[in-house]
Amino acid sequence: QVQLVESGGGLVQAGGSLRLSCAASGSMFSINAMGWYRQAPGKQRELVAGITSSGIINYADSVKGRFTISRDNGKNTVYLQMNSLKPEDTAVYYCNLLSGGRLFWGQGTQVTVSS
Repeated sequence: QVQLVESGGGLVQAGGSLRLSCAASGSMFSINAMGWYRQAPGKQRELVAGITSSGIINYADSVKGRFTISRDNGKNTVYLQMNSLKPEDTAVYYCNLLSGGRLFWGQGTQVTVSS
């Protein structure tokens, strides 16, 4: 069973920064991709950023230039550095992992940006 544990969420003022971490553990095949999604109240879950095992990265247009995803393969950990945060970035942020044709999700971490 694969477990994903997120950390780093919290309350920050607009313009501030946060760094999210997601560590994967458990029995799994090689990791194909990891990523971050978010879900704001009353909205659908949306992709924030993703990174493949070969290092291909994609971002949602709304976070380009402000967020950076990175990955430590040795630690099976993915990070999301979030700068210049805006109130509209407020959401629960979820980590996910694709391995062996299966998609796994973390429990989510709350990010709240005050104006």
